[in-house]
Amino acid sequence: MMLDKIEEIVKRYRDNELALYDPQITADLKRYRELMRAQAEMKDIVEKYQEYKKTRQAVDDARSIMDDAAADKEIRELAESEWKTSAERLAVLEEELKFLLVPKDPDDNKNAILEIRQGTGGEEAALFASDLFSMYRRYAERNGWRFQVISLTEAEQGGFKEVIVEIGGEGIYGKMKYESGVHRVQRVPETEAQGRVHTSAATVAIMPEVEDVDIEINPADLKIDTYRSSGAGGQHINKTDSAVRITHLPTGVVVSCQDGRSQHANRDSAMRVLRSRIYEMQARERQQKEKDLRKMQVGSGDRSEKVRTYNYPQNRITDHRIGLTLYNLDAIVKGGDLSEITNALIQADRIAKLQAA
Repeated sequence: MMLDKIEEIVKRYRDNELALYDPQITADLKRYRELMRAQAEMKDIVEKYQEYKKTRQAVDDARSIMDDAAADKEIRELAESEWKTSAERLAVLEEELKFLLVPKDPDDNKNAILEIRQGTGGEEAALFASDLFSMYRRYAERNGWRFQVISLTEAEQGGFKEVIVEIGGEGIYGKMKYESGVHRVQRVPETEAQGRVHTSAATVAIMPEVEDVDIEINPADLKIDTYRSSGAGGQHINKTDSAVRITHLPTGVVVSCQDGRSQHANRDSAMRVLRSRIYEMQARERQQKEKDLRKMQVGSGDRSEKVRTYNYPQNRITDHRIGLTLYNLDAIVKGGDLSEITNALIQADRIAKLQAA
């Protein structure tokens, strides 16, 4: 059954290769991009299957020599060694193919929009939001990703009320999407004279960055307001109506942006965030209708779900969805080394989906 499905994928991959040279396809940007995405999603399966077939052939050839009574004893021993090595590799490839056949999120290869908001806990929550921002910035730097602030609102006592960032690179959303949810911190605030541990929180949202071809927004459904920027930002602040607020009337989604150096730049940034929010809203509506799919996910998007606790006194970080506890909080928060957590979440999600399938 699995091999039949893979053969179908290989055939579709070959057909798409030919279609990409069709002038009618190349002239249709939306269709061309869809095919390119499909090819990228199938490529790993096709390449892994090619290795699987070669390895299976090696197993069969070695078995044939081992069963040949007329073959030299030394040759049969070499064949047995080859058979053992190839058979072990074949078992590994079978498991890898199973994982590759798990349905992928079509948005995994997209760039991501990161939103961090101050949660419960007052001043300490705003400072924690700033710490999370720094953690993700360092994580992006470690991976060579682009990290561009779209909008930032500072809290009066320090830290951030809200910050929106565009993260660009290869496979960003697929790695970052598990960060969505409530992040809780337990630590002694600098202003706490009694040394008591306080608990506060910040909310993180990760959305795939989408393009015009991914979602259609009717310009007639938009209400666009311009106003004077406020806060730090240079000499252009407060001199021109460069800040932009866009309201999507059918959904009520509102996005404001003032950090760009021109009205045009702010409008482009606001539209990118708006598209991502509406796209995410529509995706959530689909997921609510597909209850089985929701059960397969490892908490990869519910903003109200408590996903992680950062305990500073114990240098401990716990991801509640998979029960992972690590005692290297400093390396994760200050160093941006999220790889162990991310890989564990991806693996757990794949296993859950494989079991459900």
